[in-house]
Amino acid sequence: MLNVKTAPDTIEAISDDVLDDFEKKIRGDVLRPDDERYDEARKIWNGMFDKYPAAIVQCQNTADVVTAVNLAREHDLLVSVRGGGHNVAGHAVCDDGLMIDLSQMKGIHVNPHSRTARVQPGVDLGDLDSETQLFDLATPTGIVSETGLAGLTLGGGFGWLTRKYGFTADNLLSAEVVTADGSVVQASEEDNADLFWGIRGAGGNFGIVTSFEYRLHPLDRTVLGGVLIHPMERATDLLRYYREFTARAPRELGSLFVVRLAPPAPFLPEAVHGKPICGIIVCYAGDVEDGERVLQPLRDFGEPLADKIGPKSYVAMQSMLDQGQTDGHQYYSKTEYLPQLRDEPIETIVTYAATISSPITRVVLMQHGGAVRDWNEMDAAVSHRDAEFVLALNNGWSDPADDERQIQWTRDFWTAIRPFATVGAYVNFLSADEGQDRVRAAYGDEKYRRLVQLKNKYDPTNFFRLNQNIRPSV
Repeated sequence: MLNVKTAPDTIEAISDDVLDDFEKKIRGDVLRPDDERYDEARKIWNGMFDKYPAAIVQCQNTADVVTAVNLAREHDLLVSVRGGGHNVAGHAVCDDGLMIDLSQMKGIHVNPHSRTARVQPGVDLGDLDSETQLFDLATPTGIVSETGLAGLTLGGGFGWLTRKYGFTADNLLSAEVVTADGSVVQASEEDNADLFWGIRGAGGNFGIVTSFEYRLHPLDRTVLGGVLIHPMERATDLLRYYREFTARAPRELGSLFVVRLAPPAPFLPEAVHGKPICGIIVCYAGDVEDGERVLQPLRDFGEPLADKIGPKSYVAMQSMLDQGQTDGHQYYSKTEYLPQLRDEPIETIVTYAATISSPITRVVLMQHGGAVRDWNEMDAAVSHRDAEFVLALNNGWSDPADDERQIQWTRDFWTAIRPFATVGAYVNFLSADEGQDRVRAAYGDEKYRRLVQLKNKYDPTNFFRLNQNIRPSV
């Protein structure tokens, strides 16, 4: 089992007197286990993690974060940091320690003249998209609008615009970081460049980012996007064609192949409802007429059960998948990068994906390439720019009694696909039970050694350890 779901009778990691004094020093709220808002505040997206912090600090500004970090350090408290709370590994919440909750820090300032945005860590993707699209601008983020922007960025971040503009981390210009000793430092190519290198891909290992500055790019409010749905019996043929189609796809096209159970949607035949189906989801971030020409061969392939591709707002495209994996269910994932999509991994993907049993489960294969290769591999901690595809086994279910079976299915699938994968992993998709070898594999040996040196410098006591942890060597 990955979690413990037993509420303690008492939590005594820190005294009421200390918390009373602490509360007087900050603008935000301090929630304790007897507070009526406590249970709601400790919940995160992945319901598999049902933990009970000694206190939850709902920070309002950077000063609150500094004060919270100092409190935790002085009293030797375990710290978890919550941005959007969407990470599959559940690191945003802890038992008995201090949960530093940044979700109320939601400020966004867009400068359309410099094409930049300054963003606080409680912002999710939808918040940012709504603001930047007012000026026909965007930065590449993910594909679910409810995802927290902070965690996405710090782990790398990819989505519909990645092939055109790079990883989310590639578009980070600067950051304000609270380090383990309570200092507030600026990180950019000019200031603390070593720290800036590390936070772009190595998660929250070196501090708490309280402000992000992003580069924005021109993007019309209307994109061409949607989904082509095919019967599962055609999945092998569809994946083979997808391999050929993506090999010549322009950078404007973001796409993924997906398998899920068919919802009871009126545009799908009743005969497939509740059964596995496959499809390709696309977003063409360019001229709509050009996109129509690019996508026509894909739309002409085979006999899809439904063609739901059409012009839509980018904001709508970004929220298209939101209802697929909602808050509070049990989630467990595995991930691998594929250097190429040969027939053998195609057959493996199809064989296992055809056995999914939960309507919340998604098997996703997303194309990379394009602009991510405009940066050198060593330009930032985010890694594996040479991978052609990333495979995400995003398994979700509702009944905790089904944990063992669903987790084993995911692990079996992952084991079967690994012979065709690179040795790497995407850090934001790693589950809580991944070993240190998987964390190292997320970066490769050379980068990992550099990250350890950074950890020694900025967090030698491993104060920030509830993450995909880079362990200090000192």
